[in-house]
Amino acid sequence: MAAVRRIPTFPLIFFSFCLILQCLPLSISVGDDVVLIEFKESLQNTKGLDDTWVKGKSPCDKTRRWFGVLCHRKTVTGLRLYNMGLAGDIDVDALSNLQGLRMIALANNSFSGPIPDFDKLRHLKSLFIQGNRFSGEISADYFAKMTGLRKLWLSHNGFSGNIPASLGKLPRLVELHLEGNGFSSAVPPLAQRSLTILDLSGNKLQGEIPSGMARFGAKAFEGNPELCGEPVGRQCREDLGKDGGGGAEAQTPENAQRHSSGMRWLLLSIVAGLLLVAILFNKNQNEENVKTRRKDNLDEVLVVQIASMARSESINHSSRRSTSTEGSSSRGGDFVLVNEERGMFGLSELMMASAEVLGNGGLGSAYKAALPVIGLTVVVKRLKETNKMNKDAFDAEMRKMGMLRHHNILPLLAYHYRKQEKLVVSEFGPKGSLLYLLHGDRGTAHNDLKAATRIKIIKGVASGMEYLHTEFATYKLPHGNLKSSNILLTPTYEPLLTDYAFHPLVSGTPTLQCMFALKAPEGHQISHKSDVYCLGIVILEVVTGKFPSQYLSNQKGGTDVVQWVRQAVADGKESEVIDPEIAGAGEDSDGKMVKLLQIGAACTESDVEKRLSMKEAIKRIREIQDVEVFHELPFPDEIREAE
Repeated sequence: MAAVRRIPTFPLIFFSFCLILQCLPLSISVGDDVVLIEFKESLQNTKGLDDTWVKGKSPCDKTRRWFGVLCHRKTVTGLRLYNMGLAGDIDVDALSNLQGLRMIALANNSFSGPIPDFDKLRHLKSLFIQGNRFSGEISADYFAKMTGLRKLWLSHNGFSGNIPASLGKLPRLVELHLEGNGFSSAVPPLAQRSLTILDLSGNKLQGEIPSGMARFGAKAFEGNPELCGEPVGRQCREDLGKDGGGGAEAQTPENAQRHSSGMRWLLLSIVAGLLLVAILFNKNQNEENVKTRRKDNLDEVLVVQIASMARSESINHSSRRSTSTEGSSSRGGDFVLVNEERGMFGLSELMMASAEVLGNGGLGSAYKAALPVIGLTVVVKRLKETNKMNKDAFDAEMRKMGMLRHHNILPLLAYHYRKQEKLVVSEFGPKGSLLYLLHGDRGTAHNDLKAATRIKIIKGVASGMEYLHTEFATYKLPHGNLKSSNILLTPTYEPLLTDYAFHPLVSGTPTLQCMFALKAPEGHQISHKSDVYCLGIVILEVVTGKFPSQYLSNQKGGTDVVQWVRQAVADGKESEVIDPEIAGAGEDSDGKMVKLLQIGAACTESDVEKRLSMKEAIKRIREIQDVEVFHELPFPDEIREAE
């Protein structure tokens, strides 16, 4: 029997050891704490981070989260380090080891020099570096590989040269701020449909504005005197001395002076004319506003800039003694963040934010506040009156709202509690309200309200109501205030329900009378079917395009859509009350609109026993098949990043 040959053990062990060493990098990664400490060490003036940025501790530990670090579960998703005086060379290579990093906010610090290599972070969605001292040119292809970028703020730095052409090829870019720099090129085509906010003001841009960018208006281009084109109202023309002949007048000093004098007179004439038009317009507008206020306030969007004193009175005044619990969900603070998925902020950010008045609705006044450092615009609602619910009970209600997760529900982000004042904060809908889109905007957005879009909106509202009636099934009014002004729209016309579940907070107060569910025929005998009535009004409003008189306290004005549609259904003439802008689009489309009218009529039945239940109404709405969507939806997968 042949002897068994034994393999030497040392080479085998050595070979196995080498294999293990080779595989180690595939299974072991550097911890987020190590990465962030490495990033911190590349910076200067970092004392504000010393207390919480501790190596060996998890940056996402809820009990002691690192300052300025945003997390989703246990993954670092964002850095929000602004107004800290930070300087130095940003170690982008270190940050590239954070696989979940999607947002960087380093605004209003003291960084300088060329733009760092943020283009290495190809999965970045938001970059905010405004208010620093970055300078120099940015290469044309810098942003070419950052295809997921949605929000970019480079404003108020010292960038110069050409605006990078690669910005025009970012398919998901939503916001672009380049104002307050020294860019001196022509304006590149920025025609992607996803782009909704653009600011190129205060640069040295030249030449003609591309025709496809007129939709951004004059404000996006102001402060660039050498730009011409439709948005700025300056006609583009060739240089007078360009031909050197051919009848063109030579540019002598005398001719230049004469031309300059003529331009001054022309500008003076234009200014005088505009001033006169503005005076007349304001006079008529003021008269119209007085008439409108006599009716009822409908939460319509009133875009009015808040002066510093007005803003102080609206938000600051009652919160002077409050301490910001930024990023905290502690019960002890006056300001409580109940949902961190859209970013972390505190009361101090709200007090310093630029704000606009949105209106004074039944539940209270509302303000729009922009928080650019986290790329978020919020609505702050100041509740007019609540019952004597104590802080713990109020906190419980707010947390329920903050925990909601549905693509047709706008969850609460934060609240501020004091006996004399209560604020609730939610995200702002970029398209505004359904009320405004139906009755206030007669432009491009209104033209997108084809039959397919209206069906989509109604189905989304029904889906949101079904969710609320499940989550708040024990409430008398799971929503209680459903109307078109409380339905916000995303850029893809997905509806987001707001102002829901406030009944426990306002029951027993005069504010209860302002909730739309109390306008149902049964009045104070409220039930889940009061919400069904509200859903029916929305359906009739969307299909007919008429403003419902039911929204007005005295019902003087608008159209009694319930009676009008009920009569049409009884006479078999439903097609005659369909909004003319969608009527006649095809038998299939009209047939679906008729079915929706019939559902709306059944939801607004005055006899509660005969009125549809919420479950039956939603079932019948879902049975209606969508018609073909004709307009392109720019980024449907980005409606709610949190999901």
